[in-house]
Amino acid sequence: MTKQEKVEFVIKTLNDLYPEIPIPLDHKDPYTLLIAVLMSAQSTDVRVNQITPLLFKEADNPYDMIKLSVEEIREIIKPVGLSPMKSKGIHGLSHILIDKHDGKVPNDLEALEELPAVGHKTASVVISQAFGVPAFPVDTHIHRLMYRWNLTNGKNVIQTEKDAKRLFPKDLWNDLHLQIIWYGREYSPARGWDLEKDIITKTIGRQTVLSDYYKQKKS
Repeated sequence: MTKQEKVEFVIKTLNDLYPEIPIPLDHKDPYTLLIAVLMSAQSTDVRVNQITPLLFKEADNPYDMIKLSVEEIREIIKPVGLSPMKSKGIHGLSHILIDKHDGKVPNDLEALEELPAVGHKTASVVISQAFGVPAFPVDTHIHRLMYRWNLTNGKNVIQTEKDAKRLFPKDLWNDLHLQIIWYGREYSPARGWDLEKDIITKTIGRQTVLSDYYKQKKS
């Protein structure tokens, strides 16, 4: 298979598996999405979806959020982990949204990345899911799969994002990044991986990855 044929195979398989794509984090607008994505760092979407309703009941917009203290925010979001940093970030970015952006979340990558506790991946998720701007946020699932599929050298997420954007058509980025995340969770996880169920890796996987898998199965 040529690289182009591999890319087409990935797209077709993902479209067949996920014609309707669920959104992982519950939210109702760009602000609640931004907060949910920020909270999801080093946590699970399930855990975040359990905690955001408790926070949004108190404050689901920047004006109400800054009425809470950092300590009050931290107390609510503690179960998602990294709560000291995340609570400061949520409080700080809410102030900046009011002061600089009329209380609205900007649909601009650079403006988002200037907000406290908002990195490139978080900003990319927000512009793609809240505003439909083409982006290819790379999380650990996408990073792992792109390497397994021999579509990137996998040295870091920055390189993986560049390779994904180069290989996949721009109009598919927003759907594809979500489809790959769901595929990684269901068929190609880091732990408890069953290659027989992972049709994409089994078909186009990197030879060293496949060899290592079969060696471990034998041992």
